[in-house]
Amino acid sequence: MKEELLSLVNGAVKRAIELGFDEAAVLSVYRESTMVKFANGEPSIVQSWSSNQMSIYVSKEKRLLGTSAPASSLEEAYRMLANLGRISAKMPPSILYAPLPEPRSVEPLSGLVDRKALEAVSDPSRASEVIVEAVQRRDIESFAGMLQISYSVKALAMNTGNELAEDSTEVQAYVRAFADEGSGQWAYGSRTLDLSKLEEMAETASDLAYRSRRQENISPGKYNILLSPMVAGNLLNYVAWMATGSSVLLGQSIFINKKPGDTVASEKLTLMDVPRQPQLPGSTAFDDEGIPTYNKPIIERGYLKTLLHNTKTAAKLGAKSTGNAGLVFPRVWALSVEPGEMSFEELLEETGNGLVVTNNWYTRLQNYVEGIFSTITRDAAFIVKNGEIVGAARKFRIADTLPNLLRNISSLGKEVYDIYWWEVEIPTRTPYILAKNIGTSKHTA
Repeated sequence: MKEELLSLVNGAVKRAIELGFDEAAVLSVYRESTMVKFANGEPSIVQSWSSNQMSIYVSKEKRLLGTSAPASSLEEAYRMLANLGRISAKMPPSILYAPLPEPRSVEPLSGLVDRKALEAVSDPSRASEVIVEAVQRRDIESFAGMLQISYSVKALAMNTGNELAEDSTEVQAYVRAFADEGSGQWAYGSRTLDLSKLEEMAETASDLAYRSRRQENISPGKYNILLSPMVAGNLLNYVAWMATGSSVLLGQSIFINKKPGDTVASEKLTLMDVPRQPQLPGSTAFDDEGIPTYNKPIIERGYLKTLLHNTKTAAKLGAKSTGNAGLVFPRVWALSVEPGEMSFEELLEETGNGLVVTNNWYTRLQNYVEGIFSTITRDAAFIVKNGEIVGAARKFRIADTLPNLLRNISSLGKEVYDIYWWEVEIPTRTPYILAKNIGTSKHTA
């Protein structure tokens, strides 16, 4: 499959130059996937499919154009290029133009393909059975969820002579369980199919549901909040996205008026982009411009360390590419938070009087530069008094600013979790994180 894709993208690059474009880069991603959907406490649907997505970047006289669409043949690629050719003359030169980079040596990243995951693309039954059996160990009423296992091949070609290919597997899963008023959810993402991790995910979801089945209202105000990896992953996805060069240039970042070396968070926080962490989905040896990736801190011990760039945002902001290219805008590959030293029980003790939030959704930014946000708690949230969980809280909002949240991080757990689902689109490895004096407000349906 690698050779077929390389032939396809090289043919598309050749055609782009024949059409008169100055530069061309073509990325094609082939994927085979199997998804098991769970509903009413059992597997309900099993779907399998394959797809091939092609992304094309071209330039002419510093005018930049790009498109992405399903395409598995040269004829389809030619049609995409013809459409770009028809509109190229109408485009003005781009302020973000930078020439495509010359080929560089890329060290392959091992461990991206897992044999068990590859086999489960054809037969996910054993993994499904593990989830069903584990989630039902608690006295719950029902559960829903999803297990998706994929095998992917990506190939990149550029008119500069760059030619790269890589294959990988990916596992993404989540379970949401229900018991009386309570519900609990947990998620998991990896390059490998680890049945014990799927079991742990399912058990966690059902345990959270069971323990939150009786709930009470809480008063809006400031609380010490222990953020689960699900919630920390969601909020840190926003922080990392704001650390891309494009977010800064577009005025959608809390880092607009910051420079590397400025304090932006508690000294307890180190947040890294980790494309060379092979266990995490998103890991890769090269970016969409063929530049080798490397692990790098975005925030290191509270200091802003690195903004994430492709060649275009780097040229505009006087920096160097960090190996984070999408063909037009930079991207974050995968995130890792440096763990702390506390057990969950010790984190509860430090929380004192506060809340544990295990899941959230509908995170919205009201002001990107100031980082004013709100997010709705989803599923189990627990009330902590004198360092112990004493009950479960009904739905409410966390309403504060991202800079305040980052500055008020006081402790981190020592155990990390790999989270990946629709509210944590950037795969994130993180522990529980305690942030103090965080604002909440009432949720109205």
